[in-house]
Amino acid sequence: MKIFIITGIFPPDIGGPATYVPAIATAFANNGNEVTVLTLSDGVAHDDSQHPFPVTRIRRSTHKLLRWLITLVAILRFARNAEVLFVNGLAMEAALVNKFLRKPLVLKVVGDFAWERAQNYGWIEDDFETFQKVEYGWRVKWLKILRSWWLQQADRVIVPSKYLAKWARHWGVSEDKCSVIYNAVTAVNGVQPAEISLNTARNIVVVGRLVSWKHIDEVLEVMADIDDLGAIIVGDGPERPRLEKSASMLALADRVHFAGYCSQAKTRSLMAVGDYYVLNSSYEGFPHVIVEAMQLGLPVISTSVGGVPEIITDRVNGILVERNKSSLAGGLRSLLDDPELAASISVSAQETISNYFNHLVMETKTEEVLRRATGHSVMPSKN
Repeated sequence: MKIFIITGIFPPDIGGPATYVPAIATAFANNGNEVTVLTLSDGVAHDDSQHPFPVTRIRRSTHKLLRWLITLVAILRFARNAEVLFVNGLAMEAALVNKFLRKPLVLKVVGDFAWERAQNYGWIEDDFETFQKVEYGWRVKWLKILRSWWLQQADRVIVPSKYLAKWARHWGVSEDKCSVIYNAVTAVNGVQPAEISLNTARNIVVVGRLVSWKHIDEVLEVMADIDDLGAIIVGDGPERPRLEKSASMLALADRVHFAGYCSQAKTRSLMAVGDYYVLNSSYEGFPHVIVEAMQLGLPVISTSVGGVPEIITDRVNGILVERNKSSLAGGLRSLLDDPELAASISVSAQETISNYFNHLVMETKTEEVLRRATGHSVMPSKN
């Protein structure tokens, strides 16, 4: 197949799609497919020669309207020669161009654009599930209309969790068009822990965009009541100034390391410094980062939201908690006070990733979806 992959982020960016797209594109290329990738980027002078496919970058900092027009033209240019469009970002632009080209389009959905954008703009404060049920003003209604429109332009939709599949159907995607394919994580051996200045006995790790629904402020408040516990917070975002101020007010400045935006390699080395991974979100579709933490052997304490219970079985390969500080504190202390439980969870977590979130399954199932969308025969399974 001639596969054209469209994404909003790509290495050296960090985040789920930036991890997923290079891996799946490489697998497609290694299987004899012709792959082309188009991405937004903070710069265009990156060495992409290590990839077995060409990468075209559009400068993210370009004026918004001009960047949008450049993106439309680039999608048109590459999509004309493709058999299938595999859209991992820039969904509206891809759907608009494809109204004219009418190529098979497969869309991967990892969250709700409308809810995230409305949250970022400060238009709403409701949680993810409340947002789906409430009628809002014209600005939010327009976001919901756009999201549903481009979803319905896709021939096939891939989601990384059964939880998101349920909501995709709510947004207008028919059940027969929607495939649940769990994300995988690349095994990395011998990760060298980063050198940081924390002198705490044990450390938790938090990785992700610093946004309100991650509730990292509550993680800091729980930490304040636990002696000799440090935190490594990797990522950047609008909440960072408030979180740094909170750490100072809680007398945690010397126990919290704000690493900011980091490359994937640096993020892994910082995670390797930690003893536990904490996710305190009120919403997650499929949190790729906890799969990475589990692969590294970090016991995970996570709120039982979204697709998380599809990954973690409580007190077997992780700790599930309710979305409140008391439950989070109890989950964290259960690991701090019981090293044998933490060790058992670490081993089970690595086994879970090896058995259920491996690349061969993800790659095979994803290529099958693309082949069905194009009318190609499905290749014999490698599993």
